[in-house]
Amino acid sequence: MKVHKLSAGFIYFFGALGGLLFGYDTGVISGAILFISKQLTLTKWQEGWVVSAVLVGAILGAAVIGPMSDRFGRKKLLLLSSIIFLVGAVWSGLAPDFAHLVASRIVLGLAVGGASSLIPTYLSEMAPADKRGGVASLFQMMIMTGILVAYISNYLLQDLTFGWRIMLALAALPALALFFGGLVLPESPRYLVRRGDNEAAREVLAMFSKDEKMVEAELGDIELQAAAKTGGLSDLFGPLSRPVLIMAMGLAIFQQTMGCNTVLYYAPTIFTDIGFGVSAALMAHIGIGIFNVIVTWVAVMIMDKIDRKKMLIYGAWGMGISLILMSVGMQLSGTGKFGSYLAAIALTIYIAFFSATWGPVMWVMIGESFPLNIRGLGNSFGAVVNWTANTIVSLTFPPLLSAFGTGNLFYLYAVMCFISIWFVHKFTIETRGRSLEQIEASLRHRKNHLNDAPVAN
Repeated sequence: MKVHKLSAGFIYFFGALGGLLFGYDTGVISGAILFISKQLTLTKWQEGWVVSAVLVGAILGAAVIGPMSDRFGRKKLLLLSSIIFLVGAVWSGLAPDFAHLVASRIVLGLAVGGASSLIPTYLSEMAPADKRGGVASLFQMMIMTGILVAYISNYLLQDLTFGWRIMLALAALPALALFFGGLVLPESPRYLVRRGDNEAAREVLAMFSKDEKMVEAELGDIELQAAAKTGGLSDLFGPLSRPVLIMAMGLAIFQQTMGCNTVLYYAPTIFTDIGFGVSAALMAHIGIGIFNVIVTWVAVMIMDKIDRKKMLIYGAWGMGISLILMSVGMQLSGTGKFGSYLAAIALTIYIAFFSATWGPVMWVMIGESFPLNIRGLGNSFGAVVNWTANTIVSLTFPPLLSAFGTGNLFYLYAVMCFISIWFVHKFTIETRGRSLEQIEASLRHRKNHLNDAPVAN
């Protein structure tokens, strides 16, 4: 296989670029729905489906595209995702009615789901152990950048009659960039070794380290792990990967049931509910987006300096307390400006904690923890669980918001934040500073230790 000589920065940027499309396509609807609903005369239930259609597609995309990467390679599936992104973006911008809009956003979701399972895997397999956390966090950085770009486009295009169509169609531009950049990206060295192209794998590893001895040592470790036969569902649910599977499922579910995407998707609606005008709500959204990107960049910088488990625990405390304050502010918003501003500030702090901890850490830990022979399948399974939880939370948010009121619902999400702290203590494994091969070796050691344990009479 021909390997193009590229800088590490180029590889990481285009490897993570799908995250920008992920963020844009999931974030743009938060503002666009305010205009789509009026022009297409949508009911509340239809509104929920327009917002959540991407999530339905994401479940399918993660379930199908992710596992295919173990067979066809990470690079080819990234290129396929970029083409699906392009088709979905153009279609959604031209959609004449509710049915076409939902269908086009399901197609977009296929690419979003595929990207969510592919990109953390690709970045984790390309990065050295001491930089893997920061590199893999670039995925979340791109997601937040995409969300910010979506917020800006929402604001700039709000006064155009068909501005929402341009908002949705603009995703075609980064989709084209991802396709052309992806054409020259190298394949993952782990995948290359599995298909027997060790020389190409050596060339790729040499792009990230000038120390030939380190390259040869890492290649040797990869060859050892790659000798295992490609696994299936029996391996995914087997004793070797079970600790990682439990961890991945729990982190994926908690990341959503903490309410992160209800806040991201419906923030403008929340702002208008507490007394802001539509234009002011969209402008406040941009401010949150800028703050988000800054905080996520800080997370990228510290990801390899602080244990993953500590970041999750600190983040859960901060998010839970912020949600309680946000709920109090929402309940007081009818009595004066103090409550409205308290809710807005608490909402911003909540998103900052999410962006610095659970947003990137969940994807990083899932991307780096599964054994090589089922890594694509395992990461896909984690993404499917995440998108399923995301879909359920997002679909139920509008009716629950109507039933319980603007403030009360977020108390439930706060409780989930506090429960997640117990889960992290009990069921997660620390991965910082360990190579992918060392993580897999520890899983094999644990399995062998359990097998060798004496059976009680």
